[in-house]
Amino acid sequence: MRIARLLGTVLGTTLLTTTAVLTAPAHAGPAAPPPGPVDGTSLDTAALRDSLDAIHEAGMYGVFSSVRDGGERWTGASGVADVESGRPVTPGMRHRVGSISKTFTSVALLQQVERGRLRLDAPVGDYLPDLIPGERGRQITVRMLLNHTSHIGDYIVGAFPSLAKGSTASLDEERFRSIRPEELVRLGLAAPATGRPGELPGSYSNTNYVIAGLLLEKITGQDAERHITRNVIDRAGLRHTSFPRTPYIKGPHPRMYESWYGLIDPPRDYSVYDMSWAYTAGAVVSTTDDLNRFYRALLGGKLIGKAALDEMTRTVPVSGINYGLGIYSLELPGCGRFWGHDGAVFGAGMTALSSRDGKRQVALAQNLMKYQSVDENGRPKPHAIDNALYTYVVRALCPAGSGTAPESAPGAGLVSPEDAHDGLSKRLPGIDHSQLTRSLKFGQLSH
Repeated sequence: MRIARLLGTVLGTTLLTTTAVLTAPAHAGPAAPPPGPVDGTSLDTAALRDSLDAIHEAGMYGVFSSVRDGGERWTGASGVADVESGRPVTPGMRHRVGSISKTFTSVALLQQVERGRLRLDAPVGDYLPDLIPGERGRQITVRMLLNHTSHIGDYIVGAFPSLAKGSTASLDEERFRSIRPEELVRLGLAAPATGRPGELPGSYSNTNYVIAGLLLEKITGQDAERHITRNVIDRAGLRHTSFPRTPYIKGPHPRMYESWYGLIDPPRDYSVYDMSWAYTAGAVVSTTDDLNRFYRALLGGKLIGKAALDEMTRTVPVSGINYGLGIYSLELPGCGRFWGHDGAVFGAGMTALSSRDGKRQVALAQNLMKYQSVDENGRPKPHAIDNALYTYVVRALCPAGSGTAPESAPGAGLVSPEDAHDGLSKRLPGIDHSQLTRSLKFGQLSH
């Protein structure tokens, strides 16, 4: 787990999906593609550099990114990987991707659909009768798990119980805890349901993708993380992407600082963390280059076939976004529709977006999360970082002369900055924002 209905993107749709979230400036009109370079290339690398620096200057500790437009590629980084030492971030660093992991998990299950071992519209109880017994198991289908219309509650507050008391103590107490996915599912099933199975709009829940991982294990007879590694990560040619087996990240990576809306002051490093609590919903580590490569392979039909990809990109309204099966779509005024996901875990945020043909892409990583303050109603206030993130993503995906993507009719489905500002930017990663902030009683806390 979170951009924008928001920029559309929810930089945090993750697991703890919230994120910084790229929020369009509240005062702005519809964003037009920014002026471009004068040298005939489509990527204005100087402007990208300046826009990335602006995110750091607005208060983000460190940010790094990879951008592609056709055959052109640019990578950049700005800020620090370690606040104490001043060690700089670099473009190739590994980073926790949070809910972007859901796309990987969905691909693995859709491969099983293609092999005839799994049916999207079959009740999940047909495959996991002991995990989801009774009426729920009969009513909730595999598709409902993958597009978040099961209305199973989220396990996050149950896994980190201090959050319900207005405290972040559980984040530190559970740093080295190992928790089984079956226990996460139990916590999610015990949480209040958010609606009836199949009801629209759906409600984003990390529990869905923990169940998806256990379903994958049941169908294949293999450990889910190893299966995804072999059949999705390796098949896509990703050399720096993995499910870490320990709390430690191998290879160069930044420290990852969590503020939790000012409750953790100064922000604390959570780069060392047992990610069993995220499992197949959000435990993947990757690089910005690898994520662009992954979505290019996926949208190009190299991981699943056309029929499965069509199913994956059939969207329904879920918590303010158009969500498919482990992927969402985002309209940018003047540029068209983009596909991808975002994610946020403690201290780490990542966003990856691609045009449908895979030619225009951006992946962006940040190492300071939930840096905003909140108002008396527990809603995050706009922050200069949000505006800088918005500007950068538009710059990356909307190079001069790019025109309107063929998938998007002019003006169709475009999100106003006001709606964007009031949308996903208000969510916590993978958790209904209003529910969590009510339990945290932000209005009674000083910041």
